[in-house]
Amino acid sequence: MGKKEVAAVLEEMALLLELTGANPFKVRAYEAGARAVLTYPGDLAQAVRQGELEQVKGIGKSLAGVIAELVDRGEAALHQDLKGKIPPGLLQLLEVPGLGPKKARVLFEQLQIASLGELEYACQENRLISLPGFGAKTQEKIKAGLESRKRYAGLFRLGDLLPAAEAAAAEVRRAPGILRAEVTGAVRRRLEVAADISLVGAAAHPEQALRDLGRLPGLNPLKVQAPGLGQATLPQGMPVKVTLVTPEAFGAAYLADTGNDAHFQALQQRARDHQLSLTSQGLFAGTELQASGEEETIYARLGLPLIPPELREGLGEMDAAAQGRLPRLVTPEEIRGCFHVHSYYSDGVNSLEELIDGARRRHWDFLGLSDHSQSAYYAGGLKAPDLERQRQEVEARRLEHPNLTLFWGIESDILTDGSLDYPDEVLGRFDFVIASVHSQFGLPREAMTRRLLAAMANPHCTMLGHAGGRLLLARDPYEYDLEAVLEFAGRHQVIMEINASPFRLDLDWQALRRAKELGILISINPDAHSLEGLDDVNYGVMTARKGWLGPKDVLNTYPPTEIAKLLRRRLE
Repeated sequence: MGKKEVAAVLEEMALLLELTGANPFKVRAYEAGARAVLTYPGDLAQAVRQGELEQVKGIGKSLAGVIAELVDRGEAALHQDLKGKIPPGLLQLLEVPGLGPKKARVLFEQLQIASLGELEYACQENRLISLPGFGAKTQEKIKAGLESRKRYAGLFRLGDLLPAAEAAAAEVRRAPGILRAEVTGAVRRRLEVAADISLVGAAAHPEQALRDLGRLPGLNPLKVQAPGLGQATLPQGMPVKVTLVTPEAFGAAYLADTGNDAHFQALQQRARDHQLSLTSQGLFAGTELQASGEEETIYARLGLPLIPPELREGLGEMDAAAQGRLPRLVTPEEIRGCFHVHSYYSDGVNSLEELIDGARRRHWDFLGLSDHSQSAYYAGGLKAPDLERQRQEVEARRLEHPNLTLFWGIESDILTDGSLDYPDEVLGRFDFVIASVHSQFGLPREAMTRRLLAAMANPHCTMLGHAGGRLLLARDPYEYDLEAVLEFAGRHQVIMEINASPFRLDLDWQALRRAKELGILISINPDAHSLEGLDDVNYGVMTARKGWLGPKDVLNTYPPTEIAKLLRRRLE
């Protein structure tokens, strides 16, 4: 096991210990151990071999033994023992908003609730109201959380779907008789969430090739639903549909299966206007198949340029293409760096030096460091001494790495009244300030809107972070007037963030089209808490493309000297 996997097990052990009523000090020891593993700068396996773990702050003798088991064997006896003491459904309760380990233990001990179904029934019978630490409001919150889970059932985030889809496509390409295989559907269009994965492949003998696919480990069992159409479930639980056609029809099948329905139906109407017919089997003039092996050929035959798949939502892209108004979309290669990066000064796991090295390995020109502010105590928010210590290190790193521009910023909590988390004289020391809401999500729509506008009115607010506060498939956006926020940002030159974490993707692609109309500059921010998190910029680029953004709309494409001016423009 690597660091992330070991830390995840230790975190789960802390939860299991709390569920069993273990000593709180022991629970916290495992939580601290998880953090220590994540932030350990060296090779974990080597530390285990050389017996160095007990010298690491936060790791004692017994914890070091558990970590050694995980590294060497991939499991730990204590972890397995704890899991055996807990009903499997009890951990699922912790996924419901309003339920932590202590409340889950009360539910189990008082009402013998050990599954989501039992919890829902208990809520309907009002059995939670009289329990210690609960009450009517808590029960209503739990009921709302259960309803959210139902709405999200069967859906998956793009961040999980895309790598699984690409791996499945790669496996299909290796199968006998397969000439080509590509990801289609909602994943190709880069929707934030979707229910399944779709693949289209080309084979000289599609039906035989489909039968052969059923022998692949990752697609077994693959059920043939119709000639050239099969369905399976990936090990991750995601349904996958595989369509195989001849090479001559691949472009039409690729186009039809990518969708969406409105876009393809508009193409079919355009084909009829040209005395042609378009189906998933090809483009036809009467009964004669036209060149249909590539999407681009079909679009060209219909008098259109190739429309990027991200834009194929039936929302004006056809008219824009016909009139030559399609935007030139931003590409990953144009990204020169990013903002909203957390270090181990707050709740990130990497040092400044490691983050700088990560930026350089990605061939970036700049990096924007922004740890949490003081009110985010749960995330190690920075107090005044921490700020000064970090400022001094930033200055030292700048001297050591003159070819990388290091911007020093902060992610300032937006307090309930809309004020930012430090006095203006402190905020003025940073190169940039990302203002974000991290608490009190339940304010009424008008109050939340006033809160956001008040924060944005502070000239030290450079960017508004994850404007809607959503967590995909976990938490709906809070209520606020998006149009009012966007109009204010446009008038007052507030940069808006695409929070590129695949758990957020906020602003969403639909709001980005309006932001572009208002001339708002967008920053693609990974909200990275690790080196791997820097790569989430790619999901932000996907969202930006889906929102019709070009390179000039995206702050990350500008050179550092110009970025420095843009970050300070509200203060001039």
